[in-house]
Amino acid sequence: MRLGLLLYGSLDLLSGGFLYDRILVDYLRSRGDEVEVISLPWRSYPVSLLDNFSGALLRRLRQAPLDLLLQDELAHPSLFWLNRRLKSAPPYPIISLVLHLRSCETHPPGKQHLYRWVEQKYLDSVDGFIYISHAIRREVERLAGDGRPWVVAHPGGDRLPGSTTPDDISRRALQSGPLEIVAVANLIPRKGLHILIAALARLPRGQWRLRVAGSLTDDPAYVRSLRQQITELGLDGPVMLLGPRSAADLSSLLAQSQVLAVPSFYEALGIVYLEGMRAGLPAIASTSGGAQEVITHGRDGFLVPPGNVPALADCLHLLLTDRQRLLAMSLAARRRAGTHPTWGETVARIHRFLHEFPGLKP
Repeated sequence: MRLGLLLYGSLDLLSGGFLYDRILVDYLRSRGDEVEVISLPWRSYPVSLLDNFSGALLRRLRQAPLDLLLQDELAHPSLFWLNRRLKSAPPYPIISLVLHLRSCETHPPGKQHLYRWVEQKYLDSVDGFIYISHAIRREVERLAGDGRPWVVAHPGGDRLPGSTTPDDISRRALQSGPLEIVAVANLIPRKGLHILIAALARLPRGQWRLRVAGSLTDDPAYVRSLRQQITELGLDGPVMLLGPRSAADLSSLLAQSQVLAVPSFYEALGIVYLEGMRAGLPAIASTSGGAQEVITHGRDGFLVPPGNVPALADCLHLLLTDRQRLLAMSLAARRRAGTHPTWGETVARIHRFLHEFPGLKP
């Protein structure tokens, strides 16, 4: 099968969504499919909207020798009307790979209305969907209705090298010293790292340490505000912003930690929760989005209301002061991660969905 994948930026970018795209493309190619990656540049939202009037982009897509076109939903600003122009003489089905919805984020009212309208028009323009979670499927169906083919393909948590045994988890959970907390996230406001730091500031000093692994360049203004917050709270020692890490380094960092905390304001699912739990770390996330499909509150992690500093501080304090509870939740996290599909199972599910999609030309 000849497939296209249209997205913003490059498959090499560091985020969960691009990781998902990259693993999927590699698998499809390994199965004999031809995959053409069609990359559009990252630009401001208003400028991206102008792509809908691009004759060159329309011709490129109409002339592409494809059986089916996948579109990363994040590129929806460039496609919400262009898809309709393309489908006036439909050359192939269009399937949206929905890993995140902009309209589920928090924005000023005017922007929120615009984003919701554009996203809804885009979702109306495609023939089917691949979802990262049931939570995001429900959000899309609220925006654009149901009735079109879809598949939910949860990401795997088995990308990172190495493994953690129950004995490793027991030794780590019961070791003396500060509670080792890790956050794996690019430093942008949606990830809620300022909330995490504010919560940690409520805990006894010297009894915890936080290491943050993720890009420091996506939002320089936010990184500056985080550094200022850390300094003003006197946390320059226990809070470390490490920058991006390779898969091997990230695996080592998770193995040395005891708790994963990424209290995002919204996550469609959160691949990092699965990766942390696979390493035996209770995961702390928010109640917004799809994290509840990975985490059971109080058993293998905690789900707190987004932006709720006291609730987050209480969860961290419990794990800090009760190492037997930390041990039980760590072992439960590892078991829970083991029930989720591997990456191989996930992309095989998508492969079947694509090859059986209605409307494919013989």
